[in-house]
Amino acid sequence: MSEESPPRTLERILDFISDTVEEAGASGVAVGLSGGIDSALVSRLCADALGAGRVVNVYMPSEASPEGDRELTESYSRDIGSDYRVVPIQRMVDAFDEALGLKDRVARGNVMARCRMTVLYHFARAEDLLVMGTGNKSELLMGYFTKHGDGACDALPIGGLYKTQVYRLARQLSLPESVLSREPSADLWAGQSDEDEMGISYEDLDVVLQGIEGGRSMEDIAEALGASITDVADIKQRVAANRHKRHPPPMPGF
Repeated sequence: MSEESPPRTLERILDFISDTVEEAGASGVAVGLSGGIDSALVSRLCADALGAGRVVNVYMPSEASPEGDRELTESYSRDIGSDYRVVPIQRMVDAFDEALGLKDRVARGNVMARCRMTVLYHFARAEDLLVMGTGNKSELLMGYFTKHGDGACDALPIGGLYKTQVYRLARQLSLPESVLSREPSADLWAGQSDEDEMGISYEDLDVVLQGIEGGRSMEDIAEALGASITDVADIKQRVAANRHKRHPPPMPGF
């Protein structure tokens, strides 16, 4: 995303949402609302762009969901005037576990993410909605999402914003402090933390990613961050290795 004024950034995203829905001839959008800042921001942006009555927020709890998230998401949806649904997914995940014998929490987390997307596309098909993704640029570049899970969607309203820019826009729109202060997590297992799993804070990660995007040398990025060149090189390699998650499947040319 270019360094433009916050009002212009907001205007561009709202136009993108309304244009995308209009071009598809859809009745509205479905958003997987988790209680975190990304999904809350996307839900609010869609409500502002389309009208709250055209936004369906779906909360999909599992045994890993933090206590209080249902009340938080329901209250948030009520405050912005959007439709609110609750679809527990634990029985779905357990059925996959019984059939496949999921070996570890990552495998179980991937299934959980794909169950959630199945639920969203069920509502999308039944009610002529588009599924709005909640991924941000930092996570997309790092491949920090489940392919065909939370990475599956019809559009990515905040896909051009780094995580630090997501927080900036959320504050501009005065999102609730309960959302702004929540530790970033995909809630795929108890105690999961995005930053712990990636091994770096979003603030530091965005310095590296913006440096890579801007064509700066690894030495310059490392100096700006106060980190080692090895750390910067590791992130650059991860961005490259996860390219396949950001693009359609390749095909041979004929």
